[in-house]
Amino acid sequence: MNEKALKSLEYDKVKENLLDYAVSYAGKRQIEQMKPIASPKLLRRMLDETAEAKGLLETGASVPIPSLEGIEHMLSLLGTGYVFSEKDFSHILQFLTSCGQLMKYMSAKASVAPHVSTYAASMYPLLKMKAEIEQCIRHMQVVDTASKELLKVRKRIVVFEERLKAKLDSLMGKYRPIMQENVVSTRNGRYVLPIKKEYRKQVAGTVLDESASGQTVYMEPTEASALQFELNALRAEEEREVTKVLIQLSALVDDFAHELQVNVDTVATYDFLFAKAKYALAIGGSNVQLNVEGKISLRDARHPLLKTKMVPLHVEIGYRYRSLIITGPNTGGKTLTLKTVGLLTAMVQSGLLVPVQAGSMFALFDHIAVDIGDGQSIEHALSTFSAHIHNVIDILKITDRSTLVLIDEMASGTDPGEGVGLSIAILEELHRRQATTIATTHFNEIKNFAAAADGFENARMEFDADTLVPLYRLRIGEAGQSYAFSIALKLGLPTAIIERSRELTGSQGTSPGSTDTRSESLTMRDRVHGEEGGTSESIGADEDKVTAETTIETGITTNSPPSQESAGTVAQPKTFRESKRDRPFALGDCVYIGYLDKIGIVYRTEDAKGNIGVIIQKQKCTIHKKRLELRVESQQLYPANYDFDIVFDTKENRKKRKLMNRKYVEGLTIDILPEDQ
Repeated sequence: MNEKALKSLEYDKVKENLLDYAVSYAGKRQIEQMKPIASPKLLRRMLDETAEAKGLLETGASVPIPSLEGIEHMLSLLGTGYVFSEKDFSHILQFLTSCGQLMKYMSAKASVAPHVSTYAASMYPLLKMKAEIEQCIRHMQVVDTASKELLKVRKRIVVFEERLKAKLDSLMGKYRPIMQENVVSTRNGRYVLPIKKEYRKQVAGTVLDESASGQTVYMEPTEASALQFELNALRAEEEREVTKVLIQLSALVDDFAHELQVNVDTVATYDFLFAKAKYALAIGGSNVQLNVEGKISLRDARHPLLKTKMVPLHVEIGYRYRSLIITGPNTGGKTLTLKTVGLLTAMVQSGLLVPVQAGSMFALFDHIAVDIGDGQSIEHALSTFSAHIHNVIDILKITDRSTLVLIDEMASGTDPGEGVGLSIAILEELHRRQATTIATTHFNEIKNFAAAADGFENARMEFDADTLVPLYRLRIGEAGQSYAFSIALKLGLPTAIIERSRELTGSQGTSPGSTDTRSESLTMRDRVHGEEGGTSESIGADEDKVTAETTIETGITTNSPPSQESAGTVAQPKTFRESKRDRPFALGDCVYIGYLDKIGIVYRTEDAKGNIGVIIQKQKCTIHKKRLELRVESQQLYPANYDFDIVFDTKENRKKRKLMNRKYVEGLTIDILPEDQ
């Protein structure tokens, strides 16, 4: 998988934490080399084995994993003729003893951990080699009984050492008056007497050293030198005999090089396996289900680096829809949701148990493609927008139906109108390739697109509007709000600026770049209900109990078959795609918004900048005239003598409505918001 994507998801930090639970160099090496894979059978076995190992640890068991201290060095030298030292053989002896303990332990656990215990069956006890080393090496020394010749020479060494000691004691008594200290020293492995410098000629022997002050000379007496010569010769012979023993043992180890390597590899597997099990206990990891159809269903999912500090997530995708658009305020948890889904997927595909409810469903992907963080770089002259586009280009190079795509803050870093259009086009392309896509955004038009397009679904991060505190819970099936004004006010932005912002937003409607749709999401009917304290039943009575069903594409409501004239124009709105506009858009025109693939109704005419107010699915938007195509002119929807004011639901207009011809009133009304309400 893409290393850059894994780094964005902080996969490397998971590996660092996992390393703390390994005890051997070989186990740590397997963790360092760990990468996500996509083989269902192999991953199923790896996850089940990790779950078994976790079960053993939960019973309080202590698994005897050998540390492999010093073994790596020896394995690298096997077959080269290298003669190993006493210390090396001590390491091998400890390793073989630990292997025996591990094999015995796993044999006892075969009934409760059948998969995990099978690895030990492939290990070699190497009892012959172990016994041979124990016979020759003890406490990192070759023992006297390692060979007959070694035993003989060491006995002679003892005899000569006793003779030399007796001779030195005699010489010390003889030269005590002229000695600087009453002690025997050694220089270069030879025994010497510390004689005062001015008396050195009184001692028959050789000066081997002198003190720093020059007041003492260290002399080897001639009477002791012969014994020392014999003793040194015996010690050289001892060294030769020790080397012979070490050569024999080294040859024996070479003969079992394959068996040793198998044991080391098996220990590495166990170390890696139980490190994963210990990590699963630390993060609350559980076993999960797998599929290759892109279906993800996570319950109580948490980011492994946050542990219990995170509010658990419920995420589902790949069943009714393959693209999920998440909205909500800043710091509300949108990016954390992306990272959690991506990182947990990478962990599962590495054979790790993850912090979710047991039995949660994970899809296996060949690629995880990520665009999280703007990647802005002064050194490479990349703006936020450029960085996003570079990431998207890389994503498109690898995306297919086996790709999980995670994109944060779509349409950011450039003109909102163009960014929205570009984002929707990218989402459409990802959907065409059948990728599983989760993206975050603040923009209304992307939310609207997701609400209407097949295979897409909205979701929002819950937010307490009263306390302005994020709840960090994901709710699928609803589009969220950004609460930009409320959050800015809470953070300390002056009230006057906030109020002016509301005025500007109110005067301009909801632009493609708008992030706060709280007031604009209400219909006029909802406001009238709130202002008058009435109910839908009372309003219905005022309207001669006319009920309506919303026609999403046109924003037109009908409760009875429309007249033949109106039916012909409304039933097939897409036939007007090629109609030309020879006049400015008028109030009530039915228009088509291409980049959203939506039908809307003009509720506010063109301003000085060419922006027009359009209502789409009961939401007010401000869209430039160049983005609109005329579908049905207002006079085609209403007769020339029709009082257009009746479409605005006010007290005065309700009275007018009763005076109008019922075939127009009942057949065709538009539920939109007037600008002055």
